[in-house]
Amino acid sequence: MGNKRYVLCTSTGCIEYAPQRYKKYDIGFIRVRLTFKGVEYEEGPELDPVKFYEEQETIKDPKNNLPSTAIPDAAKVRKQFDELFNKGYNELIIIAISSGLGGTYNELRLIAEEYKEKMKITVIDSRITSFSEGLLAIKAAQLVEKGVPTEEIVKEIEWIKARQELIGIDGKLDYLIYNGRLKGGKAFMGKMLSVCPVIHFSREGEVVPLASVRTQKKALQKTCELIKEIVGNRDSKDYLLFHIYTGPSVIKELVEIEKDYGIECNHEAVIMSPVSGCHNGPWLAGYEYFPIRREDEPLE
Repeated sequence: MGNKRYVLCTSTGCIEYAPQRYKKYDIGFIRVRLTFKGVEYEEGPELDPVKFYEEQETIKDPKNNLPSTAIPDAAKVRKQFDELFNKGYNELIIIAISSGLGGTYNELRLIAEEYKEKMKITVIDSRITSFSEGLLAIKAAQLVEKGVPTEEIVKEIEWIKARQELIGIDGKLDYLIYNGRLKGGKAFMGKMLSVCPVIHFSREGEVVPLASVRTQKKALQKTCELIKEIVGNRDSKDYLLFHIYTGPSVIKELVEIEKDYGIECNHEAVIMSPVSGCHNGPWLAGYEYFPIRREDEPLE
């Protein structure tokens, strides 16, 4: 039997909310769960992100109406794996939401162990979320199409992970502090009304503050300064740069401010999935930077 490979991504990778051209890749979705106002949803078909963030923005007493997330239903994951095996797939490549954001990666790794006698399953910790996570899955699917060995695909993804970036601000810290998602968030508690941190993903895949700036406008300006440094002199064909956001208010201000810095995104904006954005709330806006390796750049 020949080697038949299939790529999956956790639903937090936002492929379903990305431009239509990515739909040509047959990528499977492992759906993370979200509970909001007493109702549990599977992310994707059951939960529209635009409506979800609108509701988050207008809800009264958010501290007592926090959304909660849960790892994928293990029985459903096993069913997915079984169905793929029965279709003749003997190898799976899975891109998972950052292990720094919960237990999904570990859950998938443990389930994969159960299948080691039947299938080769490679579970990769994306160390990020939103559409950069989805782009890692798309990159994997493109390389599978080209017949690139899985070991080389893993090296390519690790190269990207070492250079990828998600950076932005939360116009309000309510959700991040209530959920404990912002490392060192307690340090901001007393200054919550006057300090707006610039946040990003560390290389370990955790959300950490990069800078502490007074006022939302100054935080957005600092975000623009930092993304300019990250992109540097790299040719625009060698990376993707795009806006990520939850609600509409802060992203509109960022789009105006970035003009003063000569920042030009070369990819459409992508809304964050409800599971990715619910702990930040509806006031997040920023950038994701996805590097594309040139032929003259070594993998290792």
